[in-house]
Amino acid sequence: MKHLFLVMCCAASALVANAQNVISGTVSGADGRKIYLFDDADNNPDDSTVLQKGQFSFTIKQPSEPSVFALILEGTDQPLLFVPGPTPQQLTLSADKFPIATTVKGNDNTKALQEYQVLFQPLIQRAYALNQEASGISGDDEAAKEAFRKKAGVFSDDVITTGKAFVQQHPKALASMWMLINELRPRLKPDEFAGLFAGLDKSLQTGKYGQSVSQYIRSQKLSGIGEMADDFSQDGVDGKAIKLSSFRGKYVLVDFWASWCGPCRAENPNVVKAFNKYKGKNFTILSVSLDDDKNRWLHAIKQDGLNWTHVSDLHGWSNEVAVQYGIRSIPSNFLVDPQGRIIARNLRGSALEDKLGEILK
Repeated sequence: MKHLFLVMCCAASALVANAQNVISGTVSGADGRKIYLFDDADNNPDDSTVLQKGQFSFTIKQPSEPSVFALILEGTDQPLLFVPGPTPQQLTLSADKFPIATTVKGNDNTKALQEYQVLFQPLIQRAYALNQEASGISGDDEAAKEAFRKKAGVFSDDVITTGKAFVQQHPKALASMWMLINELRPRLKPDEFAGLFAGLDKSLQTGKYGQSVSQYIRSQKLSGIGEMADDFSQDGVDGKAIKLSSFRGKYVLVDFWASWCGPCRAENPNVVKAFNKYKGKNFTILSVSLDDDKNRWLHAIKQDGLNWTHVSDLHGWSNEVAVQYGIRSIPSNFLVDPQGRIIARNLRGSALEDKLGEILK
């Protein structure tokens, strides 16, 4: 009986792995436009179809475990998130409201993701407005940049408040894991992030997204304030390896950035100012770039006047040092003391200069 039970389980697993399900629907006002299907593996569409009478239908091979997929309507910039399941799902939408659906006939995970997207629409509109405002600020207008930082800080606080409430109210929904990873991780302190994760259902914690989050939490603990900074080695602009430990005896700001990162480039003048003020007082900077194009990287260094040590493996977000330290958003930094211990994190704006003034009197 035991042997038979194991065989039956294996057969059932095979059926689940090969099962297919359908998501279909109608998007009014979108005839002739394409709608694309994406999985969570990369940014390349798995499938697409041209809407005829606003209708679409996709057949999806059932993932081995619950996973977030997306539909993107041509001409829009927000994805509609859903979770494939064995029961067919149906959506009713309009092009001008995409990705918010009028009706959702789907599983609980898809419904929770739609609730999440509805909840975040006002915040997304505020983000668009902030981005527009940022693009209009002159590079030498320090007052405008400081005012913008305050607005951005209020916005981030509102995202945290909204996101935390959702996660706490939906501990079993895959939407909460998605919220935690994409909205809250860049904004929460490591301990607070870990606490929210611990409150999720065990099935989420042990799933593929949960395993990734667990690895991130471990990396944050390794690089927390008061911890010895993990050593690393990466090639500099001349191709020669540079180790973090080679700066032992100095205060070192380890700064993660990229030439393509707008907020990083906007923050660079503050970093340059702090460097020029304290470089003669046992302080230096080691910048780790998440670029994948060497020419763009070197051009940005010169253009922004970043006259300190730079390293990169030119692997973009897969940069080994960024992965080692669990960096999921940039700009990001941490300050290391002469003994190699981390004493501060994410010093931005005037905070970096203030901290250096406190310790380098």
